[in-house]
Amino acid sequence: MTSPPDPVLDQAAALGIDHTVMPCDPELADTAVFCKAYGIAPEDSANAILVAGKPRADEPQPFALCLVLSTHRLDVNGTVRRRLGTRKASFANADQTRTLTGMEIGGVTPFGLPEQVPIWIDSAVMARSEVVVGGGSRDRKLRLPPEGLLALPRAEVVEDLARPLNPG
Repeated sequence: MTSPPDPVLDQAAALGIDHTVMPCDPELADTAVFCKAYGIAPEDSANAILVAGKPRADEPQPFALCLVLSTHRLDVNGTVRRRLGTRKASFANADQTRTLTGMEIGGVTPFGLPEQVPIWIDSAVMARSEVVVGGGSRDRKLRLPPEGLLALPRAEVVEDLARPLNPG
């Protein structure tokens, strides 16, 4: 008997990305709670955030998946907005996220995304020896060396995509 397709794990395997699947209680999937419950340092946890740009007339709405450490804040109104080429940008809502990615907030990952979605990785993510990212659903996370993220199509490292929450 074969397993049903799993776009997240299938892509990680197809790209040969070294990773570990971490089972997670869905009630504990939100970052701060997850880190505390599973003993993960917040600076090793990366949030995948879908951002939506305000479309111009007669153009499709642009989206990007941004990956930032949980200790950082995404620069939505600066770097992200400029890269999207829009006058306004905001976090995609739960319905937009579910419709575009097939994932629930708390489980969003850069793996298994539709082809048209670029993946922007904050440079601070790449400085970690390993990171934990969403697993495509709230019941799992993926632990991997950040270099593995660069194997994803449309993935690129972006300087100043996010800022530390507590600069010091």
